[in-house]
Amino acid sequence: MRDVTQQEPELARLEVRKLRKVFGRHAALAGVDATFEHSAVTLLMGPNGAGKSTLLSILATTSRPTSGEVRYGASDHALTPDLFRHRIGLLTHAPLLYLDLSARENLRFFARLYGLVNAHEWVESWLDHVALQSAATRPIRLLSHGMKQRVALGRALMHNPALLLLDEPFTGLDRDGVALLRKEISRAKEANKVVVIVTHDVEAVDGLCDQLVVLRRGRTGSVLHNKSMNAAEILEHYHGVV
Repeated sequence: MRDVTQQEPELARLEVRKLRKVFGRHAALAGVDATFEHSAVTLLMGPNGAGKSTLLSILATTSRPTSGEVRYGASDHALTPDLFRHRIGLLTHAPLLYLDLSARENLRFFARLYGLVNAHEWVESWLDHVALQSAATRPIRLLSHGMKQRVALGRALMHNPALLLLDEPFTGLDRDGVALLRKEISRAKEANKVVVIVTHDVEAVDGLCDQLVVLRRGRTGSVLHNKSMNAAEILEHYHGVV
């Protein structure tokens, strides 16, 4: 695998200010303020309907805010599709892969899409890394959820993103899958990336997170800074807010 650790940060800070997203008469986000630093993992939590996935979709540039400001370093959100979208990696509980293509075909397709140098070598290296060589020619639709997520993780990481966004990525993963994902999150942090995770599975992120942002009713309810906070700390603060 390519070693991407200890590089200078390409994105020192991601900031949102007075962020609003309105759907008809419903404000999914009603004024969110938060800062996400490089070389740090931020856990984004909140009750159902608090706006977590909406915020992540805006950060991923798949949705635009109704008002407010999003800044990727010096770049404004309005310019990001041209200037920064290719530096974003997104992993959700849905793999976002072509179901009739094989694992190898999916990874090669996305590698070409990103213009990855030595794409063939990277794909084969990743398949080895996640123990998928034996299933690499099977259509994605025939793979288990855990196998699909290993392919999707490669899709999200192959272009060395400066911003890694994870939306309920641990859902349905077995112990080995959780361990693999935790390791890759740690690698992204060590490589000076901005990492944002939405999950209620606090045991899966035990010891990984440096910041906890809690949303309530579309607003920033609380922000807690604490390096490598454990699951008990996360839950104590979260339940004290909501």
